[in-house]
Amino acid sequence: MLLQERHLTKLRELVYRLDGTEGAAYLLLGKADIKSDPWDRSRRLKLLSHEVVPIPPEEMVSVSSQHVTWGTDSFVRLLKQAQHEDLIVGIVHSHPQGLQNFSGQDDANEPDLVQLVQNRNGTSGMMASLLLPADGSPRARLWVSPKTKFDCRKVSVVGMSLAIHPLEVHNRMPHEIWHRQALAFGAALNDLLRSLKVGIVGCGATGSATAMLLARLGVGQLLLIDEDIVEPTNLNRLHGAKRADADAMRPKVEVVAREIADLGLGVRPHFIRSWVGNSRCRDALRSCDIIFGCTDDHTGRMFLNRFAYFYLVPLIDLGLAILPRASGGFSDLTGRVTVITPGAPCLLCRNIVDIQAAREEDLRRTQPEDYARQKEEAYVRGAGNPAPAVVTFTTATACMAVNELIQGLTGFKGPDGWCWNRAYRFDLHEDRRPGALPNPDCIICKRFEYWGRGDMEPFLDRVG
Repeated sequence: MLLQERHLTKLRELVYRLDGTEGAAYLLLGKADIKSDPWDRSRRLKLLSHEVVPIPPEEMVSVSSQHVTWGTDSFVRLLKQAQHEDLIVGIVHSHPQGLQNFSGQDDANEPDLVQLVQNRNGTSGMMASLLLPADGSPRARLWVSPKTKFDCRKVSVVGMSLAIHPLEVHNRMPHEIWHRQALAFGAALNDLLRSLKVGIVGCGATGSATAMLLARLGVGQLLLIDEDIVEPTNLNRLHGAKRADADAMRPKVEVVAREIADLGLGVRPHFIRSWVGNSRCRDALRSCDIIFGCTDDHTGRMFLNRFAYFYLVPLIDLGLAILPRASGGFSDLTGRVTVITPGAPCLLCRNIVDIQAAREEDLRRTQPEDYARQKEEAYVRGAGNPAPAVVTFTTATACMAVNELIQGLTGFKGPDGWCWNRAYRFDLHEDRRPGALPNPDCIICKRFEYWGRGDMEPFLDRVG
């Protein structure tokens, strides 16, 4: 289960009452139905917090420090909305007296509500249940029938940081390899990194550097997405690429995956040679805990920008601008790292993506003949000259991005969480944090309809 941080704050206000009695609330959840996880081939369901709904005070029947009872009229109304919008209804409650897990009373009462769900919405109806202990990690489970429930493997909270609450520790790391890293951050970070599934979209200069850094950091599962092959001009900055790879026209994702496997660190790379918006990337992207956007195309960035809000998967987008002056020196030499997650201004509102350029890239990919014709008629701008790139600056920008992941997991730079947008001017040694306000009309980051919406038709509510 993934919770928006603002939802967790609101839910704690609703279920922890000032008089010490137990409280309850509803939670509408979107779904990410992963048909096949790329690392274990299993089918699984992610639950995404979409909307918090308070229980009307007039429906409260009785409360004490050990129980809460309420009427179900608002629950039935919510079931109607959930059926119409293909969402799941969840109930949320607390245990003010300190019980850390679901109680026997919870086990006895919740099946009645599940039966109500299936009477109203059909036998495929499901109900989620979230427990917020006063101290300790949230716990969640999903009822698929009055007699069958599944515990959520982990509850993640997404907002100013990424807090992950696993219910069990998997794959304990061989700490001798990362012992010195544990001396800095503690062994718990190593275990957390080992459990992560991290996507890298774009495996060129910044993407290959990011992938190799994440592997050496100890991330357990890496997803690599890129459709390009290695070319001779890539060899000065694509980590792991050799002349033979360019001669053989090997895909970049294959080369980076090979280098990660050769490290012998037990990292499991999975690669897809494709543009990120292709439907065959969806399951893999939905399986990720976080994604690094290392692509240099505007359509890919626009896709990932939207995906981050729909599926509550934080996106760390990075880029490098090098603008040399004819007279010498640089008018710009900046590495940029931008974090996209509910609560942060999106890439569109930060003017990081160019909508016109995205349309032209889409035309070039989907209708190459029309693109060529329009380019000849000067209706589109064309691909232009290659941008300058230097391996030291692309790698330094990748380091900035991976350090932002560590900040989101540990808060080592301070308790305020992620920096939404960081720009480092390499030639001037200037570290800046350019601000931005969401466009009042932005449907992605200013309004909440898409946050945690998850699966819907058409995918991401996009046509084309």
